[in-house]
Amino acid sequence: MDSTMKNDKQPPLPPRAPLQLQHHEPPERPIWQIIMVAAIAAGVQFGWALQLSLLTPYVQLIGVPHTWSSFIWLCGPISGMIVQPVVGYYSDRCTSRFGRRRPFIAGGAGLVAIAVFLIGYAADIGVSSGDKVGAPTKPRAIAVFVVGFWILDVANNTLQGPCRALLADLAGSNSSRIRTGNAMFAFFMGVGNVLGYAAGSYTHLYRIVPFTKTAACDVYCANLKTCFFISIALLVTITVLALSTVSEEPFVPEVDDSKSSTKQLVFFGEMFAALKELSRPMWILLLVTCLNWIAWFPFLLFDTDWMGKEVYGGKVGEGQLGQMYNRGVRAGALGLMLNSVVSGLASLCIEHLARWIGGVKRLWGGVNFLLAICLAMTVLVTKLAESSREFTTLADGTVTVQSPSAGVKGGALTIFAVLGAPLAVTFSVPCALASIFSNNSGAGQGLSLGVLNLAIVIPQMVVSVLSGPWDALFGGGNLPAFVVGAVAAAASGIFAMTMLPSPPPDVVLAKVSGGGMH
Repeated sequence: MDSTMKNDKQPPLPPRAPLQLQHHEPPERPIWQIIMVAAIAAGVQFGWALQLSLLTPYVQLIGVPHTWSSFIWLCGPISGMIVQPVVGYYSDRCTSRFGRRRPFIAGGAGLVAIAVFLIGYAADIGVSSGDKVGAPTKPRAIAVFVVGFWILDVANNTLQGPCRALLADLAGSNSSRIRTGNAMFAFFMGVGNVLGYAAGSYTHLYRIVPFTKTAACDVYCANLKTCFFISIALLVTITVLALSTVSEEPFVPEVDDSKSSTKQLVFFGEMFAALKELSRPMWILLLVTCLNWIAWFPFLLFDTDWMGKEVYGGKVGEGQLGQMYNRGVRAGALGLMLNSVVSGLASLCIEHLARWIGGVKRLWGGVNFLLAICLAMTVLVTKLAESSREFTTLADGTVTVQSPSAGVKGGALTIFAVLGAPLAVTFSVPCALASIFSNNSGAGQGLSLGVLNLAIVIPQMVVSVLSGPWDALFGGGNLPAFVVGAVAAAASGIFAMTMLPSPPPDVVLAKVSGGGMH
């Protein structure tokens, strides 16, 4: 009796690192389930492409002051810095009978639908609550728009983080399958971009739903609302299909988890503790990702502006220079379409390219050098556009700017198209590596991807705040920020090839009894 009592007493378990979870490794799922979950990215990205192509005239319609612009666009990185790690943390520990990730994906999709509705109907809600039709500024409409925009950013971070974590869960511990899942996610992002830009370019789409055009909402606004209706339908349809066909086993925490839950730090304290416990591979991954996004954000923020100002020689405003600027912006939109097509196609080749080149770190480093070359080439294209720019003097003495030569336009559009390949790798490889490294260390997928997101949003905030003053130091224009981006891309490529560790072999790692991994 006494010996039985002694055997029943177990020694206390050692404390676990904040980032670690004890759970049984999920079995590898069929590839079609990974594709179904990855397809949700098409619905999300469709809405983002619509915003990029249609939001500018809509913002002008409701009269958003220029000083508010930076405040509105900063909501993305701020919400990404807070929401995605929080959602990742709690999705790792969610004990819902529907699974760990699916409740967050469903909630995120619902929030996206609400946010898109608020943005689309901001002008109508503003007028119905007291704004005057035709007034240069509609404060109530602006308030509704800002609230909707913030909700949209929170919703997208709530949705995308668990989506990528679910892809890693479905892949089990097969590093090749994890990369394939993230490559498919990037592919469907490209598909969503192409569909969104195509829908946004059709100016008579509102005729399908004629009630969208109202006294408070002109043709641009009506097109935006119609496209957003399509966006909601697409996202909800794909999400319902994915969540109804792909099941999750409910997460059952280990006994020691429940006993020590009251002793755990609150989330943010545990988050900072988790950062201290990160493995060396994850720290190097964060460094390479941070430099990579310092390179990307200047171009992603100012690509169409570069086409309108530097390539086409226009200026924001009225008159002939304003018209030339708008033509450049439309040419930039065509460049974004080409970029999306190349990005989608390149996403399908990532796994094969990685094997051919000799590993994903060589692939990522190589495309970062390609990114650096393309950003440097914007300087050459700009100088060629300036040196070959022609002017025409009208009968009244007005001097007008002519469109750039076909060679200059072709060079600029080529940069847009070629950048689709490194963009596909950027959307795929870092998240795949984070999932692989977290598998090796026993960390939760959700929180690991949330930590990786910090290396994306912090550079975005820095670039958003400093790029304007930095460009002003050199007389304005977008080239100074592009040059800094080229240097950061080259540094990112060097660190990726020399410091980033290679992931494990592309085989299913042996499962360890009890759910842990060696």
